[in-house]
Amino acid sequence: MGQRYTELSDKLKKFIEAQKIFFTGTAAADGRVNISPKGMDSLRVLGKNRIVWLNVTGSGNETSAHVQENPRMTLMFAAFEGNPMILRLYGEAKVIHKTDPEWEALFALFEPLPGARQLFDISVDLVQTSCGMAVPFFAYSGEREQLNAWANKKGEAGIREYWKEKNQVSLDGKPTRIVEKNG
Repeated sequence: MGQRYTELSDKLKKFIEAQKIFFTGTAAADGRVNISPKGMDSLRVLGKNRIVWLNVTGSGNETSAHVQENPRMTLMFAAFEGNPMILRLYGEAKVIHKTDPEWEALFALFEPLPGARQLFDISVDLVQTSCGMAVPFFAYSGEREQLNAWANKKGEAGIREYWKEKNQVSLDGKPTRIVEKNG
């Protein structure tokens, strides 16, 4: 059953690295809670208490707005194959934009993804496992290519225009700073 830890073990790191999907959870001081599914090759475990996630352009930018106001973030992983388990990582995140000094070194950890807009550097202070026995089995059949194709078609200038139109504020009107911080 459920266990709590102060850091990631090698076994839990391997579990994370084997997952094809994870979920992020954030909330500002008030307003809506945001939960988002994430995939692609967009997450790196940098240590027993540090995770970096590369975020690509999407229809909204709730996570960025929330973290800039309230740095709490939860990441959740669930075993959809093999032994059942749910893994939650609780901590504080920092948004890193392309103009921030940390961008180049952290972005270099990933294969470039079209539409990359920010990184989240997460300091994990609680690791929790739970049984996951109610999570059904699902078979991974591959990555969706639509987002990359969309971003490639838009090009860098088109992505920046999209940020101006669709990614500057959260659903609750909180600023994301995507345009001002990404040059």
